[in-house]
Amino acid sequence: MDIATQVYTILKQPDLKYLIQDDFKPVLRELLATHPGLEFLQSTPEFQERYAETVIYRIYYYINRSQNGRLTLRELKRGNLIDAMLHADEEEDINKVLRYFSYEHFYVIYCKFWELDTDHDFLIDKENLIRYGNHALTYRIVDRIFSQVPRKFTSKVEGKMGYEDFVYFILAEEDKSSEPSLEYWFKCIDLDGNGILTRNEMQFFYEEQLHRMECMAQEPVLFEDILCQIIDMIKPEAESYITLRDLKGSKLSGSVFNILFNLNKFMAFETRDPFLIRQERENPTLTEWDRFAHREYIRLSMEDDVEDASNGSAEVWDESLEAPF
Repeated sequence: MDIATQVYTILKQPDLKYLIQDDFKPVLRELLATHPGLEFLQSTPEFQERYAETVIYRIYYYINRSQNGRLTLRELKRGNLIDAMLHADEEEDINKVLRYFSYEHFYVIYCKFWELDTDHDFLIDKENLIRYGNHALTYRIVDRIFSQVPRKFTSKVEGKMGYEDFVYFILAEEDKSSEPSLEYWFKCIDLDGNGILTRNEMQFFYEEQLHRMECMAQEPVLFEDILCQIIDMIKPEAESYITLRDLKGSKLSGSVFNILFNLNKFMAFETRDPFLIRQERENPTLTEWDRFAHREYIRLSMEDDVEDASNGSAEVWDESLEAPF
């Protein structure tokens, strides 16, 4: 019996033919109790719980490709979770386990959520999410996310996104080269749900980008030019529309979505930011998500250091860990 089948058999509830999220809780409890890289969390059980939740959400985002919360043996075998678990077992520095288990990655996700959740009720509304990434996203794309087309919210509160929903959003937004992300944003742009992206659908989203460029007194790029650029980048089988298959076959698909609804990333793409290009060349094995999480963790750490200095307290880092509770 291979390792994936063994893990599946041990974790699965006897009467089910799949794994649910709760089945992974014992694995995370064991990891938090025994891993040297997570020892420091033992004094903050709330943070242990949040870390465990986040790891499980990340696993399901990438591996449960049917997105139904039921992880099958086939999905487990096709994914890279077993390798990541073995890596976490061998590696003392949990932050080197970039797939799923990195504490730094969890910290970035959680702090991003906390920054947006201004009233700290553990829910985010449209006005909160529009502030994400320094107001990077358009109102139209945020409306689509909240229409729950790419993914039904688990929050059960009308017009509000919960923490799990946010984890799916941030992974889709910051790792647009991954298949789950391409599927998430494809559903958003496919307004009539017919499985193809037409010129009119893309123009609907781009109009707001164009308006924002004009408001910022930037040279507007007309949709005709953008459409030609997108066709050149994706090289779809049919010139009059784009399919999910077309997008999955191109390395530039993430940039297409940025052009349509993320102004900051669109501008970085247009100017071919040399810093980002150098980063990609230096570490070609890192995903977009890995690079984003690394940058953000450094930024958050520096903010904490500034707070530390202004408060004249050496305990600020520990306090900041506990601050959300």
